[in-house]
Amino acid sequence: MDAMDWQISEDTVPSAPVTEADARSLLGRPPATGAWRDGDPAGERRFAAFGAFATENGESLPGFRLAYESWGELSPARDNAVLILHALTGDSHVRGAAVPGHPTAGWWSDLVGPGAAIDTDRWFVVAPNMLGGCQGSTGPASIAPDGYEWAARFPYLTIRDQVRAQAHLADALGVERWAAVVGGSMGGMHALEWAVGHPDQVERAAILSAPPITTADQIALNSVQLDTIRMDPRFAGGGYYDSGDGDGPHRGLALARRMALLNYRSPTELNQRFQRSWQSGVSPLGRGGRFAVESYLDFHGNKFTRRFDANSYLTLVEAMNSHDVGRDRDGVEDALRRVTATTLVLGIDSDRLFPIDGQHRIARGIPNTLDGDEAVVLASDFGHDGFLIETAAVATHLRRLLAT
Repeated sequence: MDAMDWQISEDTVPSAPVTEADARSLLGRPPATGAWRDGDPAGERRFAAFGAFATENGESLPGFRLAYESWGELSPARDNAVLILHALTGDSHVRGAAVPGHPTAGWWSDLVGPGAAIDTDRWFVVAPNMLGGCQGSTGPASIAPDGYEWAARFPYLTIRDQVRAQAHLADALGVERWAAVVGGSMGGMHALEWAVGHPDQVERAAILSAPPITTADQIALNSVQLDTIRMDPRFAGGGYYDSGDGDGPHRGLALARRMALLNYRSPTELNQRFQRSWQSGVSPLGRGGRFAVESYLDFHGNKFTRRFDANSYLTLVEAMNSHDVGRDRDGVEDALRRVTATTLVLGIDSDRLFPIDGQHRIARGIPNTLDGDEAVVLASDFGHDGFLIETAAVATHLRRLLAT
């Protein structure tokens, strides 16, 4: 796979220096938004439309749509449905080639498909783009009833709001109970919320590299990213959609992405891959050159602006900040005791975004996990994104779960 940014399929290969060909691929001015828009090729997306939706915050949408993809067939007994939930900047394209409408290949193609750990010959697999996203589901880049983009008017969403929207999709598909709900990172927050908030609808759950709550440290890191976007003069208070190429908030969005990337990978990997190498023959020691790792982050930050929307980034990161599975449930431990699903809890030993102690806390609190009071710990140099990169190891544990 070719190297790209992180948290989609090609995002997750080991880091590598930026080549001249990489740099040429970003020639031209970035669009004001990288959102998928009505009229763009649909690719493999399907769409489900729903009526009015009230948020936890007391705001409302007069209607909403979820884009999703599916593989396999729902059994006559409707007992073989598996829900896969993506990370912050992922989408519904879990498997498949890069085609019109899907600029990147599926982000978990090694794990989902005929004969794979999540075997589409056996399971009916559904992957939605989350509410508030920018790849076909209703979000800030969508058109509001007045004919203009929602932009900064889009309602504040919580993880629970997004899961409730997914529950509407389950009803529309005729799925009364998921055979498994699988998610990593932000998708793992959704999977945990499904298991806690809808226990009768989840037979098995896989919670990968996700915490029971978003901590103060994590909220602090997120707040800097959000302010970086809002401080870009071209953000224009969120009203940038009519801007021409190069005139949107791409600088703020790219810088926010660079900050996030540092939490997705480990110091070990970055140090081993780049060391103190230069990007070119020009010295970075006061001579105008750059270190290779600087160019790498810059390249991937810029690439990100061509497939994502700044307002969606704000909406989704704020939803992550809302995550506290114990909120209004007498605390985390009482909430976790509500889970009836057989659960796989997995983390990465080098994860500095959502450290392994959070996964151990989840495992201790859920009554029926595959491995008792401790999470499965994968040893990896790749940090948080190890759940996307270490596919052979993750596949082993998903097979264990689905065999129960």
